[in-house]
Amino acid sequence: MRIAVTGSTGLIGSALVRSLLTDGHEVVRLVRRRSRTGPQPDGTTAIGWNPLLGQVERDGLAGVEAVVHLAGAGVGDRRWTDSYKREIRESRVLGTETLAVALAELKEPPRVLVSASAVGYYGQTGDRVIDEDSPAGEDFLAEVCVEWEAAARPAERAGIRVVHPRTGLVLSAAGGAGRRLFPLFKLGLGGRLGSGRQYWSFISLADEVAAMRFLIDRDDLVGPVNLTAPEPVTNAELTAALGRVLGRPTPFPVPEPVLKAVLGELAIEVVGSHRVVPRRLLDAGFRFAHPDVDAAVRAAR
Repeated sequence: MRIAVTGSTGLIGSALVRSLLTDGHEVVRLVRRRSRTGPQPDGTTAIGWNPLLGQVERDGLAGVEAVVHLAGAGVGDRRWTDSYKREIRESRVLGTETLAVALAELKEPPRVLVSASAVGYYGQTGDRVIDEDSPAGEDFLAEVCVEWEAAARPAERAGIRVVHPRTGLVLSAAGGAGRRLFPLFKLGLGGRLGSGRQYWSFISLADEVAAMRFLIDRDDLVGPVNLTAPEPVTNAELTAALGRVLGRPTPFPVPEPVLKAVLGELAIEVVGSHRVVPRRLLDAGFRFAHPDVDAAVRAAR
């Protein structure tokens, strides 16, 4: 297949591109720097786009059968100032709208758009078990996710199958939260965050990539699909798993007031709780390579 990917240099995107290339697919990367367009050393092809200005090189999308849209400013990359919250929102909403409109206007649109979302859609849900039928939350990230998903409607109206993978915490030492957590735990400086009772819905990077490809291939999957392991765990349980697998003590809990002082509003997500399960993935027959937290941590090292 000829598959286009945005956000292809991020943690998930780079792993997805490697997987697709290994299996012989043709990959088109959407990049923001025009100087980096054209054939790439890894065998991909890059085309230009400017998501905030609504610009896409449509000719480069000709013949694309599937699109995976992962681009967006990192939620945990910086403290949530008003300007960075605006960047988080605009990078997702305007980027998705730009892409959806461009795909809808193609003479031969792709058959599927896998347009990223997140478990933040559900807001803070405590210890309640949440699946795809649960309503949206009311906090900042929930509002962003609602707008983010709605921005793909031009593609839906053009008859493109649109899937929204609502991804949880992707466990990997190579990026995301794991890039910060794993070095601390390897030094024996890790510990629970806040009370530790908050649920973190995780997924291994390998399962995330496999699930993305599953969504591309399964014509019966439309709309939201949770990409999380079957058994979400508390932060304390994840902390214990990191200690077991890495063979290190975890003696240094970080109190909630300290997290709030250091992270500001972002601390709400760190101490907040999302007990999300992947009902639609499981019902469709997807098989997790790393269904439990110990297996996911071992794969993430």
